Amino acid sequence: MPFVAAVVAAAVLQFFWFGILVGRARARYNVQPPAIAGNEIFERYFRVQQNTLEQLVIFIPSIWIFATYVNATAAAALGAVFVVGRQLYQTGYVADPKKRFAGFGLSALPNLVLALGGLAGAVAAAL
Repeated sequence: MPFVAAVVAAAVLQFFWFGILVGRARARYNVQPPAIAGNEIFERYFRVQQNTLEQLVIFIPSIWIFATYVNATAAAALGAVFVVGRQLYQTGYVADPKKRFAGFGLSALPNLVLALGGLAGAVAAAL
């Protein structure tokens, strides 16, 4: 479970970093709070952060459930793929929104496996 905890911590720190990037973009492109629109590049940074938040809502409980009821090593490996996928998503989306798909896939697929596998493992343990 320590590797699972480390991967979750990495994902949370990555999200924190994405927030810093949004703040920097807000200053660089003069998008004053509470506005979330007005400059296309700023909006890309903002969407990366928001989409990552949406994915974390699935990722964090799913990785813990999967690790508990299926396999902690596999959960950590899938989680590492998720973190790498989020980074590729950020890099691709900011460069050109059409380049976000590989990163999205590398984070959405592990989320799906973790959620479905965790559900199956929990149900199997209950029976």
